[in-house]
Amino acid sequence: MAGILDADTHITEPERMWDYLEPEWRPRRPVIVSVPDDTLYGQVDHMWLIDGRIFPMPVGRGGGTIATPTAQTRMRSRPDIPARELSDLPMRFEGMRATNVDAHVVYPTLFLMFLTDDAAYEAALARAYNRCLADVWAKSEDRVRWVVVPPLRDIDATIRELQFGKANGACGVFFRGIEKDRMLDDPYFFPVYEEAQALDLAICVHQGQGAPALNNLVDPTRSHTFTHGRLPPVAAFRNIVHNRIPEQFKGLRFGFIETGASWIPFALYQLTGTMNEPADFFGPRLFDEYNIWVSYEVGEDLPYLMGKIGEDRVVVGTDYGHHTPGSTDRLKSDPSAQTHMVEVLRSREDLPARTLDKILIGNPNALYGVS
Repeated sequence: MAGILDADTHITEPERMWDYLEPEWRPRRPVIVSVPDDTLYGQVDHMWLIDGRIFPMPVGRGGGTIATPTAQTRMRSRPDIPARELSDLPMRFEGMRATNVDAHVVYPTLFLMFLTDDAAYEAALARAYNRCLADVWAKSEDRVRWVVVPPLRDIDATIRELQFGKANGACGVFFRGIEKDRMLDDPYFFPVYEEAQALDLAICVHQGQGAPALNNLVDPTRSHTFTHGRLPPVAAFRNIVHNRIPEQFKGLRFGFIETGASWIPFALYQLTGTMNEPADFFGPRLFDEYNIWVSYEVGEDLPYLMGKIGEDRVVVGTDYGHHTPGSTDRLKSDPSAQTHMVEVLRSREDLPARTLDKILIGNPNALYGVS
C-alpha cells in the first residue's frame, strides 16, 4: 500500500532559487531588502523586491504576510529553515517522520501572491521556480512531489512548463481562485486544462491572492487573507461546477487545497438555485462525477462534511513550511497549519480505520495520481 501523502506543504523560497533564472533575467532577479525594526512592518523586516514592489507587505491595501524570505525577524530563529527552503532534504525527511507522513506535495509560498504585470518576467520566474523544484524532486527519492507554477498569461509557455513538470516529478498545476482578471471557468484556460488532462496532472486550486483588483481593496491588518485569499477558491468551485467544466474534461482531476471544507454546504446550496439537477446531484455524486477533491482541516465536522463530499473525496495536509514549531494553536501560526493532523485523525474513535486510510493515503494519492 502507498504511504501517507501530505496533500499540502510548502517551500519558503530561498535566494538560491533565482540562480535558476536565465542570464538575461538576472539583473531583474528578486532580491532581499530590509527595513529598520522600528517601522510599522515590525518583525516582517525583510522583503523580496520584485519589479519595484515588496513582498510581503504586511500593512496597507494590496498587502499580505508570507513566510518568505526567512531572513524576517519573525522567521529567522526557526531551527528548521533548511527544511522549509528544501535545501536540506534529510532535515525535511525528519519533518515528515515527526508529523507521521511519508511524502510531501509542495506548493509555493511567494507565488501565492500576484507578483508582476510583466508576462515575460512572470514566465521567467515560473521557469526558475519549476527547475528548482525539479532538482529537489530528483534528489528526494520521490518523497517530494510538487505542483507546477504556470505563467498563465502566456499559454504556450504554460504548456511547456506542464510538460517539463510532468517529466520531473510534478503531480499538479497551481492555480489561485482568481487569476488576475479571469475566473477559472474562463475558456482562456481550456488549453491548460486539456494539456493537464493529457499529462495526468491535477488542477490544484490553492488559496492565494491572484487578483490585483481584489487585493488592492483589502488591508490584511483588518481582513487577514479572508477576502482576497480564502474566498476566491469558493467562487472558483462555484463557477467550475455551474459551468460544467469537468464535463468538458472528463479525465481531469480538481483539488481545492488549503481551503478547508466547511464552505462546501453553502456552495452546494447556492448551486441548487442555478443548476437544473436532481437533489441527489448536490452531494457526493457531484464530487465523484466531476473528479473533485477538497482539503479538510481537523477542527471541522468531518462526519457531516463527508456526508456532503463523500469519504473518497476528502484530503488533508499539514501546511508544513507555514507552521510554527511546537504549536498547533491556529492563532499562533498559519490558520491552516496542522502538523498534528495524523495523530488527531488516528486517535478518532468515531471513524473506522478504513475511512482514515482513505483520507490519509488513498484519496491524496488518487488526486495527485501518485503512489
